[in-house]
Amino acid sequence: MDGKSMLFDPFIRGNSLASGVKMSDVDCDVLLISHAHSDHVGDALEIIEQCEPKVYAIWEICQWLGKHGAENCHPMNIGGSVNHEGIGIQLVKAEHSSSFEDGTYGGLAGGYILNIGDKTLYYAGDTALFSDMGLYKNRKSIDVAFLPIGGNFTMDIKDALACALLLDVKTVFGMHYDTFGYIVIDKDAAVELFAQNGIELILMEIGSNKKI
Repeated sequence: MDGKSMLFDPFIRGNSLASGVKMSDVDCDVLLISHAHSDHVGDALEIIEQCEPKVYAIWEICQWLGKHGAENCHPMNIGGSVNHEGIGIQLVKAEHSSSFEDGTYGGLAGGYILNIGDKTLYYAGDTALFSDMGLYKNRKSIDVAFLPIGGNFTMDIKDALACALLLDVKTVFGMHYDTFGYIVIDKDAAVELFAQNGIELILMEIGSNKKI
């Protein structure tokens, strides 16, 4: 975004699929964290020290990060909105649990709705399907949604499709799949199911780029 980068839920060192990614190559200006599970916050402290980004997260996560030496974290709560250098950031509800590896409570799990230029993006985080998702498009139409599709811990592909239909969105990035045995999916079948409903499902290779 105008030369600045935004990073969500960093999970690199513990992710076997990201073995080709060097932590030293990771850079970001803004870091958003949806919830406290280790596959979403696992590399946050190192990235904060390395990149010194502005961090946005729910209050409890910011408190935990601060106790571990992190600075420049802006605490939020569900429904709250902030403006970051012209980018609208709203923390919205997710249906999921949230705790750190040490057992510390991580607050409520969330997702983000972002207004970036003339685009509105919905990053769902880890979540089940819930009907209130259909309300998000009433505030501003959603251009792109990032939805979990792996099942077991989150929505599966069928519920993700139902979510996309609630949002009335035509471009979806799939996430939270294939990193563990519990959430391995048939990618071709997933893409085809979305296509049958007039929606593009994008399953990115790690390290690739996609203009939206």
